[in-house]
Amino acid sequence: MYSSELIKGTLKTIILNLLKEQGRMYGYEIVQKVKDLTDAKIQLTEGALYPTLHSLEKNGELDIEKQYMGKRVRKYYTLTEQGLNTAEKKVSEFAEFIETMKFLLDLEPKMNNG
Repeated sequence: MYSSELIKGTLKTIILNLLKEQGRMYGYEIVQKVKDLTDAKIQLTEGALYPTLHSLEKNGELDIEKQYMGKRVRKYYTLTEQGLNTAEKKVSEFAEFIETMKFLLDLEPKMNNG
């Protein structure tokens, strides 16, 4: 499992990209999907997930649809047009960041000029 420090810096990108790929999802479904896709290497907590979802909604990047199931309410999250644009920017930025980190940490094989 990765440190919460690493996950914290990538949580918005993870959520936005997952919603971009999956469409409409509810909170627990997001937690489970991330856990399944990463073989439990990334396990989101409610304490991290819901404040991030609320922040994305406040910024106009998510729409929320409430579905009543008996006495319970399930909130489904979908990306707005702005959210879709943000998702694409965040993923692109993160991909570039990964390449920079590979170089910075000397993880890329060196070209042999000889």
